[in-house]
Amino acid sequence: MPVTEQLAGDVKDRSLAETGRSRIAWAGAYMPVLAQIRDRFELQKPLKGVRIGACLHVTTETANLMLALQAGGAEIALCASNPLSTQDDVAAALCEYGIPTYAIKGEDNATYYSHIESVIATKPHMSMDDGCDLVTTIYTKHNHLLAEMIGGCEETTTGVIRLKAMEKDGVLPYPVIAVNNALTKHMFDNRYGTGQSTLDGIIRATNVLLAGRTVVVVGYGWCGRGVASRAAGMGAHVVVTEVDPRKAIEAVMDGYRVMPMEDAAKIGDVFVTVTGNYHVIREAHFKLMKNGAIVCNSGHFNDELDLEGIKRISKGMTQPRQFVEQYEMHDGRKVCILADGRLVNLAAGEGHPAAVMDMSFANQAMAAAHIALHHKSMKKHVYDVPVEIDEEVATLKLSSMGVEIDTLTPEQVKYMASWSEGT
Repeated sequence: MPVTEQLAGDVKDRSLAETGRSRIAWAGAYMPVLAQIRDRFELQKPLKGVRIGACLHVTTETANLMLALQAGGAEIALCASNPLSTQDDVAAALCEYGIPTYAIKGEDNATYYSHIESVIATKPHMSMDDGCDLVTTIYTKHNHLLAEMIGGCEETTTGVIRLKAMEKDGVLPYPVIAVNNALTKHMFDNRYGTGQSTLDGIIRATNVLLAGRTVVVVGYGWCGRGVASRAAGMGAHVVVTEVDPRKAIEAVMDGYRVMPMEDAAKIGDVFVTVTGNYHVIREAHFKLMKNGAIVCNSGHFNDELDLEGIKRISKGMTQPRQFVEQYEMHDGRKVCILADGRLVNLAAGEGHPAAVMDMSFANQAMAAAHIALHHKSMKKHVYDVPVEIDEEVATLKLSSMGVEIDTLTPEQVKYMASWSEGT
């Protein structure tokens, strides 16, 4: 990879770039689908002349996506989508690759939004978001840029929820592809990626033994399914809390205990929120937790936890380990919050394995190319990833794994398209 001289951006330490380049290459070796797309982009240049503003977790996997988009002709500026998810060596390396990156792990809220502003200052034609902060900032503060914007992509469940709310209110500023909704994204990234990386983050932060412990998984969507199955695989007793009766009965049939949070709070040792909703663990729940309870979040925003609530009912906080905030209650109990309630898998760990992000970011890259080609015929609507892209990503992934599958015979194709065949 040629390194350019362009060094725009705001990162912690430029001298970390060499380490970042090495780690980016290591992740790239586990992302064969994205590598094939990058090679294709290098030849076809589907994004030539398109300025992309990206607000994503700045990790080794994201770096490989950025390099694929750059190979496709895009001009990119990148900022972090969470104050604690940046890998500082990766941010430094991306600047040297000519991708201005504005991200520092642990940045405060003001810096976080100033970095978003730096990306917006490049006047992007397309947004690439992880949580919708970039889109909402452009819409609320930089409406004058919308005339030049052709579309966007969104990576997360949380972001898709926000975008659909904007569409419902009639304020969605341009067409957006919900990359999260691709089967090859949420069925794998959310389940296997979040499942493994969340437990990795918890263990790195605490060194807790999960076997024999009661792990409470709050929310049983694809991320919750992944966390629950991985925790059970490590010997934990898993409890699920839900508000959706369909998901609750699925959790029961998957072998987990299901109960309200008020009951789960009394017995849990480790709590993981993965709902995308607000204050799913509240002050009342913290009051019920036993001494030594560990609470963390693996959803996008830290407002899944009522952090002000636990501060109100505690008499002090200490930090016995990095990413561990231990609150002491007035009755002597101690409850630990990990990583300030932010995504524990990225704040205390490295995030998802590259092999699963390979599919997610392949969808992201191809969705961007789709918008560049078809934006004139697209409406201000939240679109799912086209089925043909989803299927191609799956096909390429299987091929990279050396796995072959059957194809339908002509008779089977005819049968599946007919209504006349019966008993």
